Amino acid sequence: MMLALVNGRVLSNHGIVDGQAVLLGEGHIRAVVPAAALPSEAARYDLNGGFLLPGFIDVQVNGGGGALFNDAPTVETIRTIGAAHKNFGTTGFLPTIISADLAAIKTAIIAVDAAIQAGVPGVLGIHIEGPFLSSARKGIHDASKFRTLDTEAFELLTSLKRGKTLLTLAPETTTPETIRALADAGVIVSAGHTDSSFDVVQGALHSGVRGFTHLFNAMSPLTSREPGAVGAALDDRESWCGIIVDGHHVHPAVLRIALHCKGAERLMLITDAMPSVGSPTNSFALQGRTITVKDGVCIAPDGTLAGSDLDMATAVRNTISLLGVDLPTAARMASSNPAAFLGLDQKIGRIAPGYSADLVLLNDKLEVQQCWVSGRPRLAS
Repeated sequence: MMLALVNGRVLSNHGIVDGQAVLLGEGHIRAVVPAAALPSEAARYDLNGGFLLPGFIDVQVNGGGGALFNDAPTVETIRTIGAAHKNFGTTGFLPTIISADLAAIKTAIIAVDAAIQAGVPGVLGIHIEGPFLSSARKGIHDASKFRTLDTEAFELLTSLKRGKTLLTLAPETTTPETIRALADAGVIVSAGHTDSSFDVVQGALHSGVRGFTHLFNAMSPLTSREPGAVGAALDDRESWCGIIVDGHHVHPAVLRIALHCKGAERLMLITDAMPSVGSPTNSFALQGRTITVKDGVCIAPDGTLAGSDLDMATAVRNTISLLGVDLPTAARMASSNPAAFLGLDQKIGRIAPGYSADLVLLNDKLEVQQCWVSGRPRLAS
């Protein structure tokens, strides 16, 4: 039986439209039609005038619901993280493991592959953030885990059987030839935790780097005579940039500058979320350090930011209020943009016939009321 979502304000390619019904069947969007043209056999679900948007896609999720992927890289951890984030409209995500030894990364890859095979809702692949990073820009990462990207590492990084592999690396820790080989093997390469010069990052972009991990954070800054990694990111028109819009990681004025330089089409919202999201916990352990959550910020004992306490629905609201964009723009930064970055924009990230029925319903306060993953309702708790 088809399900018709009716009486909502639907995000289309032309903005928010009224009077449209979205027909779901067999996990996909079957049609978007005028409400008056609905087939009589379709069951109806009343959206009560809410905003129906494509489900949010988060390419950097360390944890949620009290669980941390680094701590326990298992199918059950992935399931817990996904369940926590769906309450905030996230219908697709990449469990993220930060710098670890190759054995731990292998375990994480096996877990993601098994989670996708088992049909855990929302899992799109894995994000491996490190350990091929710069010690000068390590952030919260454990520099003792850093290593060279050799043949053994390359084989591991290209071993995921199902889903997408996103790799964050510092371009100065490897070669343009290795970056090209990774990209040719299907790995999505992102520059991050890098102290590279503008020229080195430009070379990496030409070799296959597709984006930048949490733009501005943990990368060489833009200065008058050395544009750095930030300058290379803002100057390049084709790459995507992930941004953390929590009001703590990056000043709103700096984010607005990025918006002017890149355009909304090449910015994507990420959370870099930690276990506190969707959990009452106010502290957790990360690689032997106690991280404290206070006023929406995750902080290590030395004051270093350790991921975030951000969820995607809040990121969308913050993007509207801090960057001055409208709801359709913020929603696309949370859905169609990351889908395009992952090369999945023909399957997810839009409300259109043939796309996966991954949807989120917001009320007038832009709070999540309901979401659907592959057409299955998952009520926000």
